[in-house]
Amino acid sequence: MAQPLDLGRRISLIDLYDLHMPQRTGTYVLHEENLAIVETGPSPSVPHLLAGLKALHIDPGEIRYIIVTHIHLDHAGGVGLLLQHCPNAMVVVHPKGKRHLADPSRLIAGAKAVYGAQFESLFDPILPVPEERLIVKEDGETLALSAERTLVFYDTPGHANHHVSIYDSYSRGVFTGDTIGVFYPQLQEAGLAFCLPSTSPNQFDPEAMEQSAARLEELRPERMYFGHFGMLDDPQEAFRQLRVWLPKFVAAGKEAVERNPEASPAEQAKIAAQRLRRDVEAFLNEHGVPPSSPAHAAIELDLQVCAMGLIDYWHKRR
Repeated sequence: MAQPLDLGRRISLIDLYDLHMPQRTGTYVLHEENLAIVETGPSPSVPHLLAGLKALHIDPGEIRYIIVTHIHLDHAGGVGLLLQHCPNAMVVVHPKGKRHLADPSRLIAGAKAVYGAQFESLFDPILPVPEERLIVKEDGETLALSAERTLVFYDTPGHANHHVSIYDSYSRGVFTGDTIGVFYPQLQEAGLAFCLPSTSPNQFDPEAMEQSAARLEELRPERMYFGHFGMLDDPQEAFRQLRVWLPKFVAAGKEAVERNPEASPAEQAKIAAQRLRRDVEAFLNEHGVPPSSPAHAAIELDLQVCAMGLIDYWHKRR
């Protein structure tokens, strides 16, 4: 297991080995008087999270706040399991996510419908969070972790309606979850800072995503902390890439639906993913990224899920 990364400014990053992949999903540790973490990953990642805390010489009982940007299972599926190890922690969530953490039955049913037989290996168990341990943060509300560090919560729909992004006053950075997309740190070795939109089903809304991105850009952050995966110290580049790639993604979904009206949504998603794959591979080839780069496997997985969300979006607009 990789050692936690010291990102400076009293922030560490633990690799959760989500889907057994390194640099896929991470937990951020904010080392303050009121110790906080951002994201838990799914339940199968909790052992990696606990090992990372041990490597940082942190007893889970010291954690005061577990913050989730949204309740998708790859970000928050492990929160109920983790709470069993964190007797003094409260869970901070978007107002629309609270009831689903308290009663995850709909989350479980939805995940089983999508992932079928893979559900258990990917997400099980998904445990409820006691309501008395849930804290809701409305748009603009704050959470003081110390005299020097206050978090400000922003309602940022687009990827999901139950999504918050969090501005950190001390590092002058923003925890974006999936609002701005997915960052592929594997490509930094090739000198490329590369992000793609996250358009997974079933609440993707490109207009809301653009508005949320514009709102975060107005904060002029110096750092961006992605749920997938890691820190980018040039947030303007992430905003720029979202403006480039989001229209391409939306157009690929529209084309797949309009040109293949008799095809099933699953077939349309495959067609949309093929177009996006061609565009992304052409871009990476142009920038000298070799086919052997480990980023290709992560990108391929993401394009398949993103295509499903794009087709879902266009069917809802019919």
